[in-house]
Amino acid sequence: MKVFLHKAVVNALLIGALLTTTTSLIAGSGLYSFTLNSIDGKPAPLADYKGKVVLIVNVASRCGFTPQYSALESIYEKYKDRGFVILGFPANNFGAQEPGTNAEIKTFCSRKYNVSFPMFAKISVKGADQVPLYTYLTQETETGIAGDIKWNFTKFLVDRNGKVIQRFEPEVTPDSKEVTEAIEMQLR
Repeated sequence: MKVFLHKAVVNALLIGALLTTTTSLIAGSGLYSFTLNSIDGKPAPLADYKGKVVLIVNVASRCGFTPQYSALESIYEKYKDRGFVILGFPANNFGAQEPGTNAEIKTFCSRKYNVSFPMFAKISVKGADQVPLYTYLTQETETGIAGDIKWNFTKFLVDRNGKVIQRFEPEVTPDSKEVTEAIEMQLR
């Protein structure tokens, strides 16, 4: 009986240690450890954006905030030569407002809004099937930006070192003074 309890305790401790280590690795590995598929289905490592100021946005084609694509493209064009990039992540988590295929989303974005910033394959930003990137973005941090994604066009500003430094909710437009000043501060 002692041997059985001992093995059970050891197994429980090992499992607990493994979970703690895995969680720490995910949290500590940072933004650059993630690879997702581009909108064209090719692996697109976020490590490709090391050294850039990044704005990560969950987007949708049939949302009241969809016209923000224009402002996103505008600020991308304005700042891209200074080391800024926007990464668009289509998601169908809210009101089924992104029902299209990746090809349909790409066509919509290029024809309607002339999107030239990098777009990724459709993902889930919330719920049981949330991709690890969005688990990382919404976890507790010292900056207080944690919490579930509430709707489309939530924006995360990431500094040149890959640290998530600010979160903007959907109502805050990409070309607002609040967002552009935050971007400019990181580009200095």
